[in-house]
Amino acid sequence: MIIIVFITLYILSQFILLLLLPSDDQETYERKGNAGEARVSTILLKQQDRDFRVFNDVLIRTKRGSTQIDHIVVSTYGIFVIETKNFSGWIHGNEKAEYWTQTFYQTRNKFRNPIRQNWAHIYALKEVLSDYRYIAYYPVIVFTGDGELKNINSTVPVVYDYQLLDTIKDLRGVPILSEEQVACIADRLDSVNIQDREAVKEHVYAVQKQVYERKQKEKSLICPRCGWSLVIRNGQYGKFYGCSHYPKCRYTQNLRD
Repeated sequence: MIIIVFITLYILSQFILLLLLPSDDQETYERKGNAGEARVSTILLKQQDRDFRVFNDVLIRTKRGSTQIDHIVVSTYGIFVIETKNFSGWIHGNEKAEYWTQTFYQTRNKFRNPIRQNWAHIYALKEVLSDYRYIAYYPVIVFTGDGELKNINSTVPVVYDYQLLDTIKDLRGVPILSEEQVACIADRLDSVNIQDREAVKEHVYAVQKQVYERKQKEKSLICPRCGWSLVIRNGQYGKFYGCSHYPKCRYTQNLRD
């Protein structure tokens, strides 16, 4: 009996692992993402100097786990945290939504709200740089490729790559860091940036597992934030799924999802 249980658990674990492995679509998505990040890196590195330090593809570990940040700019004005997306088609999104939508002819694809992703990156940086409490953090979302931004409702800048440097200039206030402090923060980021390939693989696996588990909860009508059940509610624009733990949890999901 024990042997049967062991074999069953082993088969189940291998099946889940297969579901988590990158598909052809996922690999294509990753290649496009890498190309977009490379373009933004090139734009930023052209401006790098002693008071404008650029970091690309940073992986750091915090109490909550590991997080990968596309681009960080440490300047005398504060820290700019940049999330890059490389999409085609039309992009629709609201900064408070759980997902954004890419439409391409008759195809609609959902993807995680990049603003929420970027705020998670900022929280991680605040933990790593906890002794610099007065630093200003500026989130920026950058889209590369031939996608067109449509119906974007956000107080956080969501821009095309060619607008990035002007956006950074517009966000700048008065200098709050000296060049020496910029250098110290840059050294800190260098020291916490994980370069080990195995650690990178672990991070990718953890993210894929998290995405899989989240989708399973959504399909089962379980709130992926707090674990309470999702119930049908009536709103201004029709019916939708909302968390039964409202108002403490305000998670929502489209009824058609």
